[in-house]
Amino acid sequence: MKVRISNIQRFCVNDGPGIRTTIFFKGCQLHCPWCCNPENINFEMNNNCSKELVGIDINLEKLYIEVMKDKDFYINNGGITLSGGEALLQIEKYEELLKKIKNDNINICLETSLAVNKRLLDIAIKYIDFYYIDVKILEKERAQKILNLNIDKYLNNLNYLISKRKNIVLRFPINKEYTYTKENIKLIKQLLKENPNLKIEIFKTHNLGKSKYEKLNLKYIEMSEDIDDIIKEVKKEFLTVNNNVKVIEI
Repeated sequence: MKVRISNIQRFCVNDGPGIRTTIFFKGCQLHCPWCCNPENINFEMNNNCSKELVGIDINLEKLYIEVMKDKDFYINNGGITLSGGEALLQIEKYEELLKKIKNDNINICLETSLAVNKRLLDIAIKYIDFYYIDVKILEKERAQKILNLNIDKYLNNLNYLISKRKNIVLRFPINKEYTYTKENIKLIKQLLKENPNLKIEIFKTHNLGKSKYEKLNLKYIEMSEDIDDIIKEVKKEFLTVNNNVKVIEI
């Protein structure tokens, strides 16, 4: 069995607890205008691009060998992170890989938008130790129009994970152009109020992926980066209903 990935990134410190090795899977059903990994939106190979943006098909045994090269670095404090794109879209293909990793007692973290069918989430629940879940736009019509996100499916999946008492951290990317609206902040704030045990990390989107868009011949939308005051304001707002709020840099 083979899966399609774009990269294996080693010694990551922002992709979960401790030191991580992160696998970036290709394919994503969302179209976030600020996406910093546009090479992973399309499941197809990005031909006629630089090597690091094309993607590769790799069999599970070889992928296992590659990620286990770093075992000595993360075995006691860290692990493997599944990212993308949307890592859950190919999980049926690499479930056997997850079984092997868990048999080695290695921590597995998932970064996900939760915009998937529940059957894929049910597979993940058997193996994933830690979840980073995007919370981007909760306004129903805007989420559909801007992100191609069915907010009902997203919230059903999130509530399902919460009911399973999983280790969850929400991540909220802030930008003036799309995510920073009065209504969106209100809806996220209500979500945090209803789930006081949830943690949330907030960060500003950046323009570091601009060169990738140029290489892929994709239209790029510049994001405002002078929003430190907004970040502080949002943190203050969220802290009125939930104490587990943290500002990070990605």
